Amino acid sequence: MSDTTTTRTYSRDATARERRARRTKREKQKEQEQEVCPECSGTLIHDTEHGETVCGECGLVVEDTVVDRGPEWRAFDSAERDSKSRVGAPTTKMMHDKGLSTNIGWQNKDAYGKTLSPRQREQMQRLRTWNERFRTRDSKERNLKQALGEIDRMASALGLPENVRETASVIYRRALNDDLLPGRSIEGVATASLYASARMVGTPRSLDELEKVSRVDKMELTRTYRYIVRELKLEIKPADPEQYVPRFASELGLSDEAERQARTLLRDAKETGVHSGKSPVGLAAAAVYAAALLTNEKVTQSQVSKVADISEVTIRNRYKELLEVQDESAFA
Repeated sequence: MSDTTTTRTYSRDATARERRARRTKREKQKEQEQEVCPECSGTLIHDTEHGETVCGECGLVVEDTVVDRGPEWRAFDSAERDSKSRVGAPTTKMMHDKGLSTNIGWQNKDAYGKTLSPRQREQMQRLRTWNERFRTRDSKERNLKQALGEIDRMASALGLPENVRETASVIYRRALNDDLLPGRSIEGVATASLYASARMVGTPRSLDELEKVSRVDKMELTRTYRYIVRELKLEIKPADPEQYVPRFASELGLSDEAERQARTLLRDAKETGVHSGKSPVGLAAAAVYAAALLTNEKVTQSQVSKVADISEVTIRNRYKELLEVQDESAFA
């Protein structure tokens, strides 16, 4: 290739780049002009309900034919919105296939709502069977499906929110990918993942509560939990007794004043080191009972014991210690 041809090619490329740069500059200027009021240079507001673009300063209607890019249907509640929506749910870690697979509905009706014939029902049932088989093609997916089902069941029984279930699913997936399951039961690792997730998110549950809804005993749960935390290097802080107070106070029907008093008792105990070496659940239950006494609310030790799932002896011993700390801080 000659020098003349090379020079022409370079000049054409440079010219094309300059044109693109000028076009981009014009487009940016046009966008900026569209976002500014032509009368007072105020900020424009897009009113999607009326399909207008108006100035927020002077009220000038700049455009009254804005295209509505939303759905063409209306819905007045969440159930109606879900039934009319034509898109699927967002991906989630709580399902073994992340919610990307297709399900065949159990209603034996076609798209027009007509009942299927016996032959068509038989065909649909066969398709459902094969669809379920394809969704879990190998042992790893079957393992994941069973474990995530266990996590969802236990979280529902404990009343844990969706973010705890999502985090527990991620922890279990990590354990499965790192080959931490051989020699351990699926239920044990799933329960340990849920327990770790609840503590990480800030809505902890005690080991006794987990044991009631799980299919493994407390010893296996604690052993598996330590192993999962160590191998996955999870950063989990010690359980804070204050995190249990809102749930206990809510289930006992205590006032906000009693809940605040319980938090104050626990903070005083932390400052003096009384909480060291003691169960956070027991301290929280004792603080709630002591706060109820201080605010003249009728709550018995038996009721607190039933809600917190600990013995009345623990409550008696701990609440006396908390009241002593408060008396010492008051006279200090």
